[in-house]
Order: sequence, then C-alpha cells, then structure tokens
Amino acid sequence: MKASHGLDGILGEIADIAGIAAALALAEQYGGTQVHFPRVAGADHWLVRCVGEEAAKAICAYMTVTDADGHRKGQRGVLIPRGPMGLMRQAKRRLVKELQAGTSAREAARRAGLGERTAWYTKAKLKDGRQDDLF
Repeated sequence: MKASHGLDGILGEIADIAGIAAALALAEQYGGTQVHFPRVAGADHWLVRCVGEEAAKAICAYMTVTDADGHRKGQRGVLIPRGPMGLMRQAKRRLVKELQAGTSAREAARRAGLGERTAWYTKAKLKDGRQDDLF
C-alpha cells in the first residue's frame, strides 16, 4: 500500500521505508545524480550524513540485492530524481521567462503553475534588479 506522501518512483520507495524527510533530503542534496547505495553505510558515509543513521540503515537494507552467487551487494548507478524542489525551480524559471517576455503577472503565474502573489513578488524583484535572489 502506497503512503500518502505523494512521491513516486525511487523517492516514494525511500519515503515508504525511511520516511518522507529522508526522501526529500536525498532529492535536495543528490537530485539529478547517480549514487551508489552500499550494503552497509559507515558513520561517515554520504548517506548517513544526508539522512541520518537509522534512515540510512533502512535504505541500505532495502536497496541491497543478492547476486547469483548468494553475495549481498549494494546498488550502483541509482538515479535520484530532483523531486518536488526541482519542479519548483523549473516553475520559477518559467515564471521569470514569461515576465521578462512581457506577459502579465496573472497569465505568467497560470502558465508557470504558480500563484499570482508569487508572480507579483517576482515581477517587483525583477524591476528592482534583484533577480539573483530568485534562485
């Protein structure tokens, strides 16, 4: 049974076994990259630093596979999706592009899938020359 966290794919699986905070932390720090999940993560391993020891143990146990010879191994080359934060960045970029093209704040917000207040705030920042603060 899938939890109500709203995450799909590998992030959803990680949320199911280690919690949504662990899945979102992985997406935020490693989204868009391939990672190696070891059989066991040591105290100074990137996964433990990212999600904590208990979540890392759960993730490693879940991701471990047994090969044809009966050896337990971690998984290599697992692509971590960018997750919801990647989608938000993409939407904000679209909003800025629309506003810079002269689209009204209301229409730019609709096209980007963001709220009107966000569009008005962004438009004001663009006028003030503070565009670098957007990302």
